[in-house]
Amino acid sequence: MPNRLADSASPYLLQHRDNPVDWYEWGDEAFATAASTDRPILLSVGYSACHWCHVMAHESFEDAATAQLMNDHFVNIKVDREERPDVDRVYMDAVTAMSGQGGWPMTVFMTPGGEPFFAGTYFPKNRMHGRPSLTDVIGAVVEAWTTKRGDLLDQASRLTEAVGQAIPPSEGLPDLGDVEAAVGALEASFDTRHGGFGGAPKFPQAPTLELLMRCVAHGIGGDEPLAMLSKTLDEMRRGGIYDQLGGGFARYSVDERWLVPHFEKMLYDNALLARVYLRTWQLTGDDTFLRTARETLDYLTTDMTDPAGGIYSAEDADSEGVEGKFYVWSWQELEAVLGDEVEDAAELYGASPGGNFEGDNILHIGDPDATVPDKNSIDSRLLDRRSTRVRPGLDDKVVTAWNGLALRAFAEAGAVLGDDSSLDVARRIATFLMGQYHEEAGLLRSWRHGRAGPRGFCDDYAATAVGLFALYQATGEAEWYDGAEQITRRMIDLFADPAGGFFATAADAEDLIARPKNIQDNPTPSDNALAAEALLILGAYTGEPRLRELLEGTVRSAGIVLERNPAFAGHMLAVWTSVLVGVKEVAVPGSSELAGVVWDEFRPEVVLATNGSMPLLEGRDEGKAYVCRNMVCDLPVDTPDAMREQLSRPPPTTGCNPRPTHPGGEE
Repeated sequence: MPNRLADSASPYLLQHRDNPVDWYEWGDEAFATAASTDRPILLSVGYSACHWCHVMAHESFEDAATAQLMNDHFVNIKVDREERPDVDRVYMDAVTAMSGQGGWPMTVFMTPGGEPFFAGTYFPKNRMHGRPSLTDVIGAVVEAWTTKRGDLLDQASRLTEAVGQAIPPSEGLPDLGDVEAAVGALEASFDTRHGGFGGAPKFPQAPTLELLMRCVAHGIGGDEPLAMLSKTLDEMRRGGIYDQLGGGFARYSVDERWLVPHFEKMLYDNALLARVYLRTWQLTGDDTFLRTARETLDYLTTDMTDPAGGIYSAEDADSEGVEGKFYVWSWQELEAVLGDEVEDAAELYGASPGGNFEGDNILHIGDPDATVPDKNSIDSRLLDRRSTRVRPGLDDKVVTAWNGLALRAFAEAGAVLGDDSSLDVARRIATFLMGQYHEEAGLLRSWRHGRAGPRGFCDDYAATAVGLFALYQATGEAEWYDGAEQITRRMIDLFADPAGGFFATAADAEDLIARPKNIQDNPTPSDNALAAEALLILGAYTGEPRLRELLEGTVRSAGIVLERNPAFAGHMLAVWTSVLVGVKEVAVPGSSELAGVVWDEFRPEVVLATNGSMPLLEGRDEGKAYVCRNMVCDLPVDTPDAMREQLSRPPPTTGCNPRPTHPGGEE
């Protein structure tokens, strides 16, 4: 019989609807039941594309004996971390406090009041590699709850106190020397042979790549930022982490050379990386980066787009219960599909009779100089064969924050490449996101098949605002600016911390044991990094001193992370780097070829205004471009070359009012 999860809107929770476990969704019913029956809570958190979540489900949650133990002794709650990032963050802090590391599936034992007293990640069905089984853990917890409850409650109190500790803001703000020091820290962990940072498992770390891109664009750090950026992107696009046939990146590589992916594909990775490849193409002129960006965006539009306009969350690592089955190739199948051309495919994609993954082949570019005359034919036939396989499971919910990231990627691709189809995709995403925004309820976190998910969190507002600002700059359509301004101001009202920065949850949201504040990137830009970018852009349009103050407070809130481990706050430092080199407000009233000049290079410090009602456009003449800094403007120009010259000019060191009260002055 289906359990309580059968009525859920979450694809992840629906995967567990037929478990013999008596699951509850997170909510008052579960906590009231725990209190009335004097049972502790077993909280299990995961997501639909998580391979080890599936493993634990098959081993334990589908096992009748294990489920009976869980049902007899606990109130069992299942949470989709993508729908409830607040719950995930709070209890992941408890996991890392206890074990020093986190991950999914996450398993937390807690009091009926929600205070954690023991936590971990994956527990196998049977003891292995020094890891206790889930039934071992259950037995120990039940024994302690029965005979040593006082000790457990003391532990719960200490853990709850640790989870609730706030990170104090720093007194100062980073300078360019701090940015260069951050580049040096990244260089120390850089893998010079394979690209990326650290060893296996290896993640793309898109926020860190954003910092490197901006350092290249701003001429900070010498040659190293470009060397690290280009090497990493080149190695990733040639590796098995990239789908060589269908486009798109897997979430991470289990090895240091990007060969063997953890095969799930997440929207956020692909939205962020498509933009990084696009902009790095502008910095380097390497056409393979442009092709990778196009193919990644094509993957999202071809395989991941909801008819309502949004983009789905993820594709699973597994198909037919086997990790990677959809993507790998036996040598015999390659021979059957390609015939005499199998040797060309082997040269192109590093395949061999012995394989490189459990006897099969993960396609990758082993030799970047290898050329075959009929690559398109090989790819087409392999794709045709692959299309007959069972696709991995699809998480078809639409997450607002991740769609904001995709909106930005498509909008910038449309502007940079002059590609109307990308702009149309961006408009559809924006229309969808604004269509589910309401004055009273605000943004939703997620949506699936017409069913609304929870209320939106700070990253939903911040990512949506940044995406809408990008679409406005790409199209000049004022409705997107109006939406972005509205979302940004609502974000301030709901999430701003008077001490600096932004909480993840709204002021009137459900009380948890702590109110989380996300200042570390993992693996998307943090709430606060995206909020800082939205504040920077809106402040450039309006010149409001309060927005600059909020921006500075947001950067200070991440000060300890920026100082001690800048790789964990790369996007925040990237945004602040553009502030340090000098934001340029560019006004080009009306439709003009001059606006296109902004897009012919990667200019992350530039904020473009063309239409709409805002201080930056007041008193401007159509047909001219105004390049301003802190609302103080150069003389207007009317030719692309003159505009490029002004955009390349360094900021003045004297004679410029840093905090003007009105726009329109001239240097």
